[in-house]
Amino acid sequence: MAATDEGFTVKSHFERKAAAVRQTYDRLVKSSRKFGPVGEEPKKTSIHLVNRTSFAGVATRKSAIILTIKSDRKLSSPRIHKSEQTSAKRFHHEVKQLSRLTLILNW
Repeated sequence: MAATDEGFTVKSHFERKAAAVRQTYDRLVKSSRKFGPVGEEPKKTSIHLVNRTSFAGVATRKSAIILTIKSDRKLSSPRIHKSEQTSAKRFHHEVKQLSRLTLILNW
């Protein structure tokens, strides 16, 4: 895993985190790759998952991940704890994943 220009790596996002956090992330990336190539772009506070553009962001916490799903419409689900419209045709939806058992991929 090469460092970005800022020195952040995917690995660095999982330091001092529960093992389940990394397992949840790995399962998310593996499941996302069923739809095509997925790149991982580590940033200061999150990891962006990209195909042609970023379609999701993953922020790690001590025992969970915050998955931000980017879409062109408002999604309605009890699993989404925060939604915001960031532009005319862009929405960001946050889902807190406590473990790999709660990983949600079927919207």
